[in-house]
Amino acid sequence: MGRPYQRKGDDSRVSSELRRLSLDDFPEEKERMVGQRSTLDSKAENYEVVFGIAPCLLALTQGRRQARKLFVKDGEASHRASVIQVCEEAHGRGVQVQRVSKKDLDKMSWGRVHQGVCLQASPLGYLTEDRDSAPNRGDAPLWLVLERIQDPMNLGAILRSAYFLGVDRVLSSLRHSCPLSPVVSKASSGIMEVIGVYGYENLEDMLRLKAAQGWQVVGTVGAEAEETMIPVTQCSDFQMTKPTVLLMGGEGEGLSQQLLSLCQTLLTIPAGRELFPGIESLNVSVATGILLHSLLSSRRSTR
Repeated sequence: MGRPYQRKGDDSRVSSELRRLSLDDFPEEKERMVGQRSTLDSKAENYEVVFGIAPCLLALTQGRRQARKLFVKDGEASHRASVIQVCEEAHGRGVQVQRVSKKDLDKMSWGRVHQGVCLQASPLGYLTEDRDSAPNRGDAPLWLVLERIQDPMNLGAILRSAYFLGVDRVLSSLRHSCPLSPVVSKASSGIMEVIGVYGYENLEDMLRLKAAQGWQVVGTVGAEAEETMIPVTQCSDFQMTKPTVLLMGGEGEGLSQQLLSLCQTLLTIPAGRELFPGIESLNVSVATGILLHSLLSSRRSTR
């Protein structure tokens, strides 16, 4: 998998030239700062604020957003190699770089961890048309379908796992799902800036179409789920031998009855011990990671 940005060990990998850069190296930016307020201005209505090193860097390099202004914490933090890298990317793309106080950044990021940088940029939304078809990988594709995921932290973690493990496409219901917000981007460690998420008003029609095309529609249930007419299989016993759609339901209620009725198989994650009552399931993002790894590993083993 490619490395769109640097993580641990940034300081040792950044060139000596980049180390010497700081906001003071952008004199034209300093001139543009004179007389300007350090907070968002009245033109910010059509923009949102992305925060954190990885989300800001990827938002700049991927080009899916229109970046307007980069805000950087004044002081020693602006000389960190990771911050300098974000500043260099912004400067190279003609995006204004502005020093601000930590208090200003805290306000912009709603008190969340911003790591000293915030980027004012156009928002990202769900893709609603098939303009980014998944490439032909030469093996059975796996699509991940999310229904009513409402916690942005869960959605971000799911996107990060899906990207890392090699899911071919991520789709989501539009109704009763959280938007692709800066909080989701930060929770995904910026992966939301890289992969497109397709949104559907009606997941049922899409799933019926995939089933008619020969895809296997696989749902998920908890270990203590009620009996159903649909076969239930432990994820470790499931073999992915043809194009597959994996359905994950939202927090609390899981998959709707409408989507459950379209599933050909239901997967469950067996518990490793006897559980106390009321602790029968995993967090949806954790469960998604386990199931994706299990399915994609079985796909590799059938090549």
